[in-house]
Amino acid sequence: MIIAGNFKANHTRASTAEYLSALDSLSDQKKEEDSIVIFPPFTALDNYNLKNIKIGAQNGYPAEKGSYTGEICLEALSEFDIDTILIGHSERRHILKEPQDFIVRKYEFFKRNNFNIFYCVGEPIEIRQKGIESVMNYIDKQLENIDVGYQNLVIAYEPVWAIGTGLTASVEDIEEVHKAIRERVETPILYGGSVNASNAADILNSSFVDGVLVGGASLVAEEFYKIIKASANIS
Repeated sequence: MIIAGNFKANHTRASTAEYLSALDSLSDQKKEEDSIVIFPPFTALDNYNLKNIKIGAQNGYPAEKGSYTGEICLEALSEFDIDTILIGHSERRHILKEPQDFIVRKYEFFKRNNFNIFYCVGEPIEIRQKGIESVMNYIDKQLENIDVGYQNLVIAYEPVWAIGTGLTASVEDIEEVHKAIRERVETPILYGGSVNASNAADILNSSFVDGVLVGGASLVAEEFYKIIKASANIS
């Protein structure tokens, strides 16, 4: 299982260091095969000495360095040995209006640099209401020109209507979409969308789910550890 936490624009460098120290100690009892990944804000990137946790970047500009105000490039990420990145998150697509062609550019750049890529896909509520065929047509467009055979790819399915809303897709809905995505890719598929300690076990227990990408419920180390523990309890 892959248990990932996306801090978004939350936590400072000081609070992230405190959080990671606490979570790293708690996670000594995780399953050996489980992976824990945290995506802190750029201001909190550092050379943390961690045993059980991998640090990733929430975004990156497809360049070594350059005149890209407000962005972070490969040179800066390399300083902290970052080799894992989120690409295509719905908040980048919908709030910041990143088009698919630019997302593909980022994907190709970080693929060339051998990054572990967590590639996010997911539909808004008006698409979900039309049924699975419409959902998959929407997701297929998000997969256009993406090399889904890349060996370091993880797909994160995050229905837009369930991100930060408190709404979570039913296990049946999750399995329906994950099964359809599985017909297109062989890579691990995570679920994200208001995952928390109360629903994590049911979601992770599905044979179609390879892990979770957690937002708000990842911000407190002890609460996020409950999700890690839920994975450890699944046989």
